[in-house]
Amino acid sequence: MKNAVKKVSCLFLLCCAWIFPHSSSAQESLGFVIVVNSANPSDEIDRKLAGKLFLRQVKSWSHGVDVAPVDQDPKSEVREAFTRKVHGKKVSSIKSYWQRMIFSGRAAPPPELDSDASVLDFVRGDPGGIGYVLPGADLGDGVKTLKLVE
Repeated sequence: MKNAVKKVSCLFLLCCAWIFPHSSSAQESLGFVIVVNSANPSDEIDRKLAGKLFLRQVKSWSHGVDVAPVDQDPKSEVREAFTRKVHGKKVSSIKSYWQRMIFSGRAAPPPELDSDASVLDFVRGDPGGIGYVLPGADLGDGVKTLKLVE
């Protein structure tokens, strides 16, 4: 009888895990998580808004703080995953966009940093900071994740 109860309990827990997946696992499957300074009141971000923030087409957060985006190295897997999901393009297309913007004098691209730790330090140090890191990166204090929504 005890074995039957254990089996039913295990089956119930597995069903619950399947029906109510942990939201961070869905975010982790993207290959990146979006991070902001912990002073940012937002808990989620629309994919289109995220794209506009990183292309500097939106210059301030809804709470009035200037946006400070930071990108990862163009050759990194996390940059590739972010660019495909958020912009729907290849990294090379975004690099071309920035070349046109620089040439026309309209805008400069976000800084490109070479590690998750560097991105987290940047975001931690700027109230308007936003970046992305690999899932499972040790965020530490001063940084939180935003849920990416469609």
